[in-house]
Amino acid sequence: MTPRSRLHVPLPPARPGQEPDFSYVQISPAGAVNRPDVTAAARDIENLSVEMVRVLGDDHRAIGAWNPHLEPPELQVGLRHMLLTRLFDDRMQRIQRQGRISFYIKSTGEEAVAVAAGMALQPGDMLFPSYRQQGLHVVRGRNLVELMCQCLSNTHDMCKGRQMPIMYHWGKGNIFSISGNLATQFPQAVGWAMAAAIKGEDRLAASWIGEGSSAEADFHYAMTFAAVYQAPVILNLVNNQWAISTFQGFAGGEHRTFAQRGPGYGIPGIRVDGNDFLAVYAVTQWAAQRARQSRGPTLIEQVTYRAAAHSTSDDPSRYRPKDEWRAWPLGDPITRLKQHLITLGEWSEERHALLEKELEAHVTACWKEAESYGTLTGGPALDPLTMFEDVLKDMPANLVHQREEFRALRSAQADASGAMPPAAKEG
Repeated sequence: MTPRSRLHVPLPPARPGQEPDFSYVQISPAGAVNRPDVTAAARDIENLSVEMVRVLGDDHRAIGAWNPHLEPPELQVGLRHMLLTRLFDDRMQRIQRQGRISFYIKSTGEEAVAVAAGMALQPGDMLFPSYRQQGLHVVRGRNLVELMCQCLSNTHDMCKGRQMPIMYHWGKGNIFSISGNLATQFPQAVGWAMAAAIKGEDRLAASWIGEGSSAEADFHYAMTFAAVYQAPVILNLVNNQWAISTFQGFAGGEHRTFAQRGPGYGIPGIRVDGNDFLAVYAVTQWAAQRARQSRGPTLIEQVTYRAAAHSTSDDPSRYRPKDEWRAWPLGDPITRLKQHLITLGEWSEERHALLEKELEAHVTACWKEAESYGTLTGGPALDPLTMFEDVLKDMPANLVHQREEFRALRSAQADASGAMPPAAKEG
């Protein structure tokens, strides 16, 4: 009988009701992976795309060549940023469940991916995040009120009500607008980096996508352009094991690591423990130095785990074990950095509890202020006339005519009701 080919369908290691199984995750011992010079050719460091860069050992001490040797005050800042990001996420999740915002996406378990990388970069570097790197805004000093107002689509919304919640941007902070279309930020980051190189600037771009998004064509466009033109860009592929309900094997992670895609393009690929603050910082710092020395791009696979649901519209209990997060072998990034500081004698459980209480109060105060600018159901509202703004540099005659018609209609309605039109109230 002639043998027939069979279609292979990747299977997740565990389903609801089963025991979590992370035996498929290849983990290197802390401190075991070599740290090459930033000038090394991609073909000479392919082992970095298979092994895993780790700095923090099971005893919570930093070891190995990748240890960035950060001072305790800087580590404490990193811990504060990660904890604030998590508390902000938790509060916004509860607020969504109360019906006070329409949608939210948390980054629980992935805080180091954004915070450590953000701290390793320079303020002038341009960041192209996905919807799970709110920690970048925290690192760069963004007022949480502004993020909350965007989720509320109120009068203080940076997007003027035109974007779904959590699609932030920040021009002054060099953080590009988030797109709901997956992977678009990768080619955008490469293009921005190419432009920076053409202008001779000492700036680079960094971007983040999930492992599921690496199956999009934009990932491959970005990799090709980055490799050909040696763009000063850091491309972070965040492998948090799940693309909504789809296991990472469907995006191609079953047979090879995602970092191994780098060498195929002539780009260094590095796998890093995404829950190890020090490792993420060190690898980002290495890639940044490489880019600034005109050595081109780096693909970083951030191996982490999405502890929470994909979004407030998702129920992960339908496709993975309920307590799978607790079994994740790389632990919790906040707990690990906290324990490292305690081991150094630079932190304590008491100080941590006080910090958590302080940050909880800060998040509460920010929410109260955000509500003062309007809510989904009350308070001041955005002026509908803003729909005519920010689209065209020179407004064509037909839109000018429509805008004036709208103003006239609103004034007539206000006169009829005896109320003052919003534009007049705002002065």
